[in-house]
Amino acid sequence: MSLSGKTLFVTGASRGIGLAIALRAARDGANIAIAAKTAEPHKHLPGTIYTAAEEIEKAGGHALPLIVDVRDDANVLEAVEQAAAKFGGIDICVNNASAISLTGTEATDMKRYDLMNQINARGTFLTSKACIPHLKRAANPHVLMLSPPLDMAPRWFAGHVAYSMAKFGMSMCVLGMAEEYKADGIAFNALWPRTGIATAAIRFALAGDDGMKACRTVEIMGDAAHAIFEKPAKSFSGNFLIDDSFLYAEGERDFQKYRVDPNTPLMADFFVPADSVPPPGVVIGG
Repeated sequence: MSLSGKTLFVTGASRGIGLAIALRAARDGANIAIAAKTAEPHKHLPGTIYTAAEEIEKAGGHALPLIVDVRDDANVLEAVEQAAAKFGGIDICVNNASAISLTGTEATDMKRYDLMNQINARGTFLTSKACIPHLKRAANPHVLMLSPPLDMAPRWFAGHVAYSMAKFGMSMCVLGMAEEYKADGIAFNALWPRTGIATAAIRFALAGDDGMKACRTVEIMGDAAHAIFEKPAKSFSGNFLIDDSFLYAEGERDFQKYRVDPNTPLMADFFVPADSVPPPGVVIGG
């Protein structure tokens, strides 16, 4: 299957994983609504909605850059309607926008708590809700959350309760909406990386430049998302997928191509369940 002519509404698509998903779809000739806040260059973070649009067009897609704050109800609803009017509908919704602060309970101020929960959990709910009327009319509608499997192990909460609550809130949308919209044939799935992914979040919030070497590139998430969107929505819904395990099941065997530095051991990501086994030949850590 190809995503040619399909329309994707992607939050946080100006850089990182969101842009990688958009670019992979663009290579098929897809239409991409870039829903993100960055309209002017940031002093630390690469890319704006306009530079992303240029990359998408060069890759073979059609782009609509939209300044969107997923915390703003009216802003999201207007952007979704603009995208649907521009491209004749919406086929795929990607909830990628996210905020992170790995702080303990006492160290998390409520402004930061609100930011994470408003962007991650509430933003995902709102964006999905806004897209659903259009998805009901699509031929093979998918909603994808960039969120983890629902593993309620205490270790995933201790140390950063607020962030975990916000991130698992996205996954709870998958659990509930997949069942709620089963009869409508809309697929709701979650995708999560086994390893760190080389994004600005890793560089500035977690591990610095050295940590980037222990990551995989964003392309693994773009390829995995593309494979999800090719699945029949009516029968492939409610799944919590780990990128390399899913791609391996789809026939991918070369995971070396996704490594930033093949000589640096891969960094394990948060939230990967203990019983999730890497594909053959993939080693995490030293």
